[in-house]
Amino acid sequence: MIDLQHVLGQTFSILQQARRAYKPDLLTREIGMISSVSNGNAIVTGLPGVGADELLKFPNNIFGIAFNIDETSIGVVLLGDFWHLQAGDPVERTGRVMDVAVGDGLLGRVINPLGAALDSLGPVVSTTRWPIERAAAAIMDRAPVSEPLQTGLKVIDALIPIGRGQRELILGDRQTGKTTIAIDTILNQRDQNVLCIYCSIGQRASAVAKMIAVLTEQDALKYTVVMVSEGDHAPGLRYIAPYAATSIAEFFMEAGRDVLIVYDDLTQHARAYRELSLLLHRPPGREAFPGDIFYIHSRLLERATHLNTARGGGSLTALPIIETEAQNISAYIPTNLISITDGQIYLSPALFELGVLPALDVGKSVSRVGGKAQLPAFRTVAGDLKLAYAQFEELETFARFGARLDDKSKAIVDHGKRIRACFIQAERSPVSVAGQIILLLALTAGLFDAIPLADMPAAELAVREAAQDIPDDIQHRWLSEKTISEHDNNVIITLARKRLLSFVAAAS
Repeated sequence: MIDLQHVLGQTFSILQQARRAYKPDLLTREIGMISSVSNGNAIVTGLPGVGADELLKFPNNIFGIAFNIDETSIGVVLLGDFWHLQAGDPVERTGRVMDVAVGDGLLGRVINPLGAALDSLGPVVSTTRWPIERAAAAIMDRAPVSEPLQTGLKVIDALIPIGRGQRELILGDRQTGKTTIAIDTILNQRDQNVLCIYCSIGQRASAVAKMIAVLTEQDALKYTVVMVSEGDHAPGLRYIAPYAATSIAEFFMEAGRDVLIVYDDLTQHARAYRELSLLLHRPPGREAFPGDIFYIHSRLLERATHLNTARGGGSLTALPIIETEAQNISAYIPTNLISITDGQIYLSPALFELGVLPALDVGKSVSRVGGKAQLPAFRTVAGDLKLAYAQFEELETFARFGARLDDKSKAIVDHGKRIRACFIQAERSPVSVAGQIILLLALTAGLFDAIPLADMPAAELAVREAAQDIPDDIQHRWLSEKTISEHDNNVIITLARKRLLSFVAAAS
């Protein structure tokens, strides 16, 4: 009994001391009120301490971003279904900016810009969240682009090469194959130790479903994160989508991984930003876009880079896509993005109608960085090939008007037609490095010139299949030496010539 009294006495003594020492924490909360709601945005009052781009919480777990901070009100971009919101509803500050879940748990998932799962695999598992707006890596933290990103597309890898850490714009009119190039590039990253992020902005649900089905069928979804903001989503979701996708990509890059991100497409992103800006009464400029439209894209694409070894050596390669109207690449948004990126791949409707796929216009396409990262074996043959192709395109224009060409010009046109025929490639059929190099060497050596154009598809396939017979030591040297040696050159051309003997004999 005495022990029990002693224990109870000690217990009450401890409780009394704890009660005396307790000091309640006072949490300050700012709660404002909606004064008006319109399509995708709201005007809020009563939050004097709100910061720029701060996340605000609305009823039913709807969030918004403080977009305009005026003297007496705040213009908020709403992120979600806003139809049930009405004037007088409370709005609460969160004290943080918009962030997104990042980590390996996102690989193989389809999510929206808020990080919520859109597939049937359950909730997204992640323990880390990063702000969607992050400062780009400092110049001193960057390294030169030194390693190629193989797309598996012959015409791009040979003539418009892309390096890991580069920003290469894909542009062209609607329905010219822009998304197909991006998807084929993702498919070619299998077993290349490159993670992929596909960000769909304002696309049709049917197009997104088809793209996801292709990635699943080709077993590419396991190394890909798909972020979807459809055309019927709130404009705020379309606006934040590329920034959220870039933060996910940066997480992998900071971990020393090589990452490819596709923005499909930034035309829809610019339109969403224009819609929000006009509704919130920001002054319009050229083509009704606000004056900072260049800045919102430049701060996005500047985050793509190649980090130095001190920062892990990871890279983020960006393939932004934009849509032109009536082949007008000098419009406002295309010229902005051309000046931001390190080159562009232009797809021509005329070539598309002729069945030249990919419909890449070599004259208007350029890579300002990737040539330095291109494999030495490609550089040996690509320079002469691009010059020959450019000469052919110029002469072909004259030939269409019935101009009489001399024998030398006719030979250039015939050779150019075979170059174009070799670059035609079906979708979802990437070509290996060895297959591309043997094909390019056969082209520069003129081995296809004696073959009729009708037989070119079969002849091109036969030459690519000959890549299986190239000795392994030669393929290893392609990755290390500056140029292809004369001996290696002769071995490869001999293999190609043997495969083409039957086609030459049938033509003669």
